[in-house]
Amino acid sequence: MDAQFWDDRYRSRERLFSGRPNGVLVTEVTGLTPGQALDVGCGEGADAVWLARRGWQVTAVDISRTALQRAAAAGADLGGRVAWTRADLTAMPLPAGTFDLVSVQYFPLPHQPRHTVLRGLLDSVAPGGTLLVAAHDLADLPPQHDGGFDPGHYYQPGDIAKLLDGNWTVLVDETRPRTAPPPAGTQHTHDTVLRAQRLR
Repeated sequence: MDAQFWDDRYRSRERLFSGRPNGVLVTEVTGLTPGQALDVGCGEGADAVWLARRGWQVTAVDISRTALQRAAAAGADLGGRVAWTRADLTAMPLPAGTFDLVSVQYFPLPHQPRHTVLRGLLDSVAPGGTLLVAAHDLADLPPQHDGGFDPGHYYQPGDIAKLLDGNWTVLVDETRPRTAPPPAGTQHTHDTVLRAQRLR
């Protein structure tokens, strides 16, 4: 799933996603004090725009140029509150201790030896900051018979929770019903959610 894959996928439709922020983000972030946020795999920008309009300064990262162009157009009125950043997260170094919120919504982060990329994400959360990860519940996915996308190759929120050390407190680690209808053509009725706070 490289840049060409994602550009082709976005170009296949006038708009790939709903244009509304993810329900998990809205539920878990409403009430947090705005600060610096990292939106991982920002797509067409709905989450980043929602955050910015609530006072967050957002670094929104995606590998797809097409997605970022759409996102920038959607957030054209935000006056520089979002830095739209084209990058491959698996090759992008992140500044340590920078973000008050790191949001990873349905982003397919592949397992790696020594968890290099994941640990970079965790390290980028500032002391007192929040890590928020949402994924589709694997129980909703059809069996894989064709050698296609295998969710077992990617981190799930529960996997990440098990890797957190004493520098973290886990606030939410659960499966819950979705707050919005599933994406078109899917049967995703539940989300798995991890929300953790970095203590130091």
